[in-house]
Amino acid sequence: MLQRAAPWSPSRRRDPLIRRLGHEDTLELCELAALDPVANVFIAAHLLTAGSAAPTQSGAEILGAYDGDGRLVSACWLGANIVPVGMQEEAAPAFAEVIRGANRRFASIFGPAEPTLALYEGLGGPRAREVRPVQPLMAIEGGASVRPDSLVRVTTLDDFDAVAPACVAMFEEEVGYSPVAGGSDNYYRRVRQLIQQGHSMARFGDQGEVIFKAELGAVSSAASQVQGVWVAPAHRGLGLSNGGMAAVVGFARQLAPIVSLYVNDYNERAKACYERVGFERVGTFATVLF
Repeated sequence: MLQRAAPWSPSRRRDPLIRRLGHEDTLELCELAALDPVANVFIAAHLLTAGSAAPTQSGAEILGAYDGDGRLVSACWLGANIVPVGMQEEAAPAFAEVIRGANRRFASIFGPAEPTLALYEGLGGPRAREVRPVQPLMAIEGGASVRPDSLVRVTTLDDFDAVAPACVAMFEEEVGYSPVAGGSDNYYRRVRQLIQQGHSMARFGDQGEVIFKAELGAVSSAASQVQGVWVAPAHRGLGLSNGGMAAVVGFARQLAPIVSLYVNDYNERAKACYERVGFERVGTFATVLF
């Protein structure tokens, strides 16, 4: 029988048992993630790559909550970010109590809106730089509704010197600061990794510059999640994103049948583009940036 074991169990006995997951929990976590393959694509992609629910070499780990019958009912990824998995809003305070005791720092919380915002409230201490409470989660299963841009292609490492500045520019616009400030190479390593995985797509201009780009930030056997959609400022308003996203859908569906993304609710232009391509809203995400 599972026992409460400090320091990973919350003190209130009415809360579910919460513990760090190990390799032996991999199958059960896969089954939990499969209940909503679009919302849980981040953790499903990790399990597909790592093959295990055990803590990673980088120090990331996964907490699991169990009911009275010993069944895994929800989980939470703790790495550079916090990501709820199958979590009901009422379970968030118990997870938050455990996370506070872990004494870690995180860049963000993102995932389904209700548990994400409840986790942030439960954490109490850290002040968010920005809270984005409503981000439509959208998905498409099938071909795009518009003609794909034939000039969009999967990038290679030969394209890195053009792709990396575009990725930095997108990040600065989206988040508000440079991901390479202070001289860290972590962001460039991530860009390179996405290119090596075949998860980076772009259209290039006459001078070899990127004029449209997007990446697949997470890919499982059931779904992929598009991120980093960006059009160079000089080329905006020309409709490039419609054909570009249609091309991205085509590439992504070679890897998984469902293509998803989430978008800021106030970004009406982006939402209209995704709807034209054939994406439909299937839920609501939220993001808390620290």
